[in-house]
Amino acid sequence: MDQFPRSSTVPTQSPIFWVGQKDRYLRQLLIRDIETLTGRRLLVYYANRFLGAEINQRDRDYFVELFGDVNGEACDLFIETSGGDTDATEGLIHLIQDLAPDLRVIVPNAAKSNGTLLSLAAREIVMGPSSELGPIEPSLAGIPSSVLMEPQMAQQNFALHKLGMFAYEHSKQIAYRLLSSGMMESRTPEEVKAVVDQRAGRETYKSHGSAINHREAQNIGLRIRYLPDGDEVWSRIWLLYCMYDFDSHRTGLQKIYEGRSRSTQVAAPPADP
Repeated sequence: MDQFPRSSTVPTQSPIFWVGQKDRYLRQLLIRDIETLTGRRLLVYYANRFLGAEINQRDRDYFVELFGDVNGEACDLFIETSGGDTDATEGLIHLIQDLAPDLRVIVPNAAKSNGTLLSLAAREIVMGPSSELGPIEPSLAGIPSSVLMEPQMAQQNFALHKLGMFAYEHSKQIAYRLLSSGMMESRTPEEVKAVVDQRAGRETYKSHGSAINHREAQNIGLRIRYLPDGDEVWSRIWLLYCMYDFDSHRTGLQKIYEGRSRSTQVAAPPADP
């Protein structure tokens, strides 16, 4: 067979072990095929949005391992996430900027909220027909910061009101710093600030789950590389996404961190009896 999946050699692992891990090995085979086409390393951060997986402080250790053999090579980070903790996201941004200075982000399906914020650390975002970014407004206790900032909240819960204000400003500061030194470095500070305000506030996006496609992201001023349906690279990226989506749901995996040679899987916690 000369098409994926294929191999010209017998696996070095024992047959029983290989069969038990075949989902992982087949995904890694496709990762290597995509790397051959792009000439860049490909790393995957897949957080199953439908099992409640979010960016958190535990991700840092797994990212250190995932990026551990990149050695400064040009790198693509495939992201699927609904977002999560802003402090944890900021820590991941600092880490990947040190470990992968030439970084692109690939969004096959959705990188929402702090997933979008993480994407702004890249020099370019690769999107296709199914790709979605989202507003970067943070939430606290499940409540959007724009709601917590309303004057009525100050009367009901002043501490939560102030925390919402600080969280909102924190996300905007991170986004401004990333854009002004990255994708929008040629723009004026006022232009960058306008984009950040637009991405963080409710004036433009009334829902935190609003879908920002490649056209809108490009119009905003982000550096987007659009790969159309049927593109040689995009077809493989979408196939890889479908493998992660199917495998994670079938086996109850909450997160997968994967590259051509490194792979870690985190199972979803058991349901309460």
